[in-house]
Amino acid sequence: MFTRHLADVEKTDFFVDWGNGTSHRLLTQHDGMGFTVCHTVVRAGSESRLQYRQHLEACYCISGSGEVEDMTGAVHRVEPGTIYVLDAHDDHFLRADSAGDMVLVSVFNPPLKGTEKHSLNGETGSAY
Repeated sequence: MFTRHLADVEKTDFFVDWGNGTSHRLLTQHDGMGFTVCHTVVRAGSESRLQYRQHLEACYCISGSGEVEDMTGAVHRVEPGTIYVLDAHDDHFLRADSAGDMVLVSVFNPPLKGTEKHSLNGETGSAY
């Protein structure tokens, strides 16, 4: 058994600024659990086109609000108590409302190494 705190992660390479927010990679591949758990902050008013080609992801909103849009144009509202699940390596847009940051608990399978970063400059978004 072990514990880990956000403040401790911030002192490591497992605290990642991914472009439109931050991710504390609390549990990574190195921990041997078979999945990753992250404390993810999506900056207020931001929009990110994202895709995880090697990972499935589920995100549970604990504060703030926003939306996730799939590539068919279906928009799903995200607010505290909402989980959204990317169960098919879904290419998607993630947006945080302008009123404040959106905070998510993100779970990845298989686990992340922990230092991956998005590149949000391209028209096709970021994928890893």
